[in-house]
Amino acid sequence: MSLPDTFNPPARPAITRRHHQRLREVYRSAGWPCADMLEVELLAAGLLERRCSPEGFETLRLTDAGIQVLAQAHAGNRAARSPHEALVAQVAKTLGHAGRLAWRGLTLRVALPRDLLAGEPVLDAAQVVSEPHPLWPAEPAVEMAHSASDRAWCMAMPDVFSIRRSSVEAYLEPVVHEIKVSRADLLGDLKRPAKRAAYLAMAGACWYVLGRDAKGRPIAEADEVPAECGVMIVSGHQLEVARPAPRRAVERLPLQVWMSLAQAAPAGRPADDAQGWL
Repeated sequence: MSLPDTFNPPARPAITRRHHQRLREVYRSAGWPCADMLEVELLAAGLLERRCSPEGFETLRLTDAGIQVLAQAHAGNRAARSPHEALVAQVAKTLGHAGRLAWRGLTLRVALPRDLLAGEPVLDAAQVVSEPHPLWPAEPAVEMAHSASDRAWCMAMPDVFSIRRSSVEAYLEPVVHEIKVSRADLLGDLKRPAKRAAYLAMAGACWYVLGRDAKGRPIAEADEVPAECGVMIVSGHQLEVARPAPRRAVERLPLQVWMSLAQAAPAGRPADDAQGWL
């Protein structure tokens, strides 16, 4: 088979959110390769480069072009998420005034049934140490129906995760608040049952906090959100409960959760809480 006289290299692949996510993961990690096609596209685009250590281990590192693409993506996300982040801060502050400790932007690992994770990013054996039991058990009904071999690890990133200020572990009442300021974002989120399942597995209750559109109308009605979650609607500086969230008892938080909380600072203490320092 003869080769053509001229070779035209393929056009640079379009850089999507999945590429941005992988760039962030490589930047934050030791750079161990995954050896998948997403990585190949980033290498071909010149956004990643391979490095070989004296011991013969190959790692990945962002190139200057990769750093620039990641910075541009971050700037775009920050501009797009400004209303979202403002509401996240409002919810965290409200929870603080209610006597709870709230964390923003946590990344927590949850084991879920594999049949829920179709199309979702999961952690493979190279990314997580094999364990006899998940650090974060699934809900009882899910646990009975799925053996350990039917579960996979996924990463959940709740907008706000909070617990009560209590020295009794059984009274902590972990709660997740998911913030939505765009109807399109909400509808896309509701099509991902694995995301809700992860939130419900890590907390005793899950709330959707809905913002308002340009005309001051809620972006959705309470009955559009699945019944297993509660609904709050923003009204000025207040959060109105449109539907209470079902609650379940959480006897203890796993050690992995405590480690994540210890490494992340909770949202700021309310300014008028001077008594709490005594």
